[in-house]
Amino acid sequence: MKTLDKLDIKMLIDSRSIHSKIRELAEVINEEYKNEEVYVISVLKGAVMFTVDFIKELKMPVQLEFIRLSSYGSGFTSNGKVRAVDISLPDLNGKNVLVMEDIIDTGHTAQFLSNFIKSNFKVKSYKFISLLDKRCRREVDINPDLYGFEIDDKFVMGYGLDYDGYCRNYDYIGYIET
Repeated sequence: MKTLDKLDIKMLIDSRSIHSKIRELAEVINEEYKNEEVYVISVLKGAVMFTVDFIKELKMPVQLEFIRLSSYGSGFTSNGKVRAVDISLPDLNGKNVLVMEDIIDTGHTAQFLSNFIKSNFKVKSYKFISLLDKRCRREVDINPDLYGFEIDDKFVMGYGLDYDGYCRNYDYIGYIET
């Protein structure tokens, strides 16, 4: 594996484009939910930056929750097995639920979380929102209700997404050739 300082990280999506897209996505939610309360569930660790910037744009009352799932090891691809590290949630019955994810690629994590919420709660409404959608890698039949950018099959990092635990702090999304 290459060391971090020798990575040739190329720009994929700059900070300005990310923030512009977040405002667009938030406007859709603001229109749909007006003054209704929403429960925002952020999947740690990758979606935290996206979630924080997203909820700053929301105009309605927001309850913020965090869960932790894992489907990546230290490699470049999802292993397809979802591990619930911490999936403690409040009572979501009758609530408007927005799940925030950094990326959907194979779809296993999105499917696991959607099934978990829908089988444990009778929510008023449910939306799965992903910053990135890597449809070319989809292995299960699931798509986000809203997404920021559709991307090709690249290993991405930055803006919450990591490379072996690093690079989450970049204000842009970059990629490396694998």
